[in-house]
Amino acid sequence: MSFKRFFKILLILISLNIIFGNFLFANELELYKKNVTASYYAEKFHGKKTSNGENYNMYDYTCAHKELPFGTMLKVTNLANGKSVTVRVNDRGPFVANREIDLSKAAAIKLDMIESGTAKVKIEILQLQPHTKQSAQTAQKATAIMNAKLANNTNGSKNRNSQNKDNLKENSQDKKRNSRPEENAFWEIQVGAFAEKSNAQDFGHVLMKQGFKKIVLQKAGDVYRVKIIDIKNDDLEKTKERLTKNGYTDFTVRARK
Repeated sequence: MSFKRFFKILLILISLNIIFGNFLFANELELYKKNVTASYYAEKFHGKKTSNGENYNMYDYTCAHKELPFGTMLKVTNLANGKSVTVRVNDRGPFVANREIDLSKAAAIKLDMIESGTAKVKIEILQLQPHTKQSAQTAQKATAIMNAKLANNTNGSKNRNSQNKDNLKENSQDKKRNSRPEENAFWEIQVGAFAEKSNAQDFGHVLMKQGFKKIVLQKAGDVYRVKIIDIKNDDLEKTKERLTKNGYTDFTVRARK
């Protein structure tokens, strides 16, 4: 066999390997989760630090996930329209119940989900990276925050039942005030209550990351309450709407003179 012919056969084999290699790779993606909810975050976080220390760039193809290692490459597919995007994990979140992944604005545009805000997606792992110390610690912290939130929602009724009759009466009066806001009033909203101070602090940091201001922790007996305080009368409804949009529905509003 001449060298020229051998070289041609070698080129053919290499080409076949590339073609079939890519084909096999495309079909051997590891399905991580299917029919889960994706959301996105954009302008208010642009330029701020992500959990891995980078500056968030909403024009980059990145995402936030609570558990997957930093640097992991994912293929996310919008199940409603079949559109896909490849993103890199560089942040932690979303800290909202029943949401699996938070995409950058650029990725959300590619999936055509800007208008809806959320979408049901399929997530496949293209390249899984090992956990670094920072990655593992932030994943552990993110899981703790979500566990605390879920526990708070589940045990919310128990915590409320443990309050005395004066508090129950006060809550009833607050509801009446909510329907007719008083002039020149300031308001506070209790968003969560936790048995562990560290969980309350973590939850407070989540609210801060979501853009809420004037967040305080107040200890009442064995419970640490996380509140947004000094809300102006004109801003009350907007704040309540923002909380609901972020998945917080079990909050208490009180007037402050």
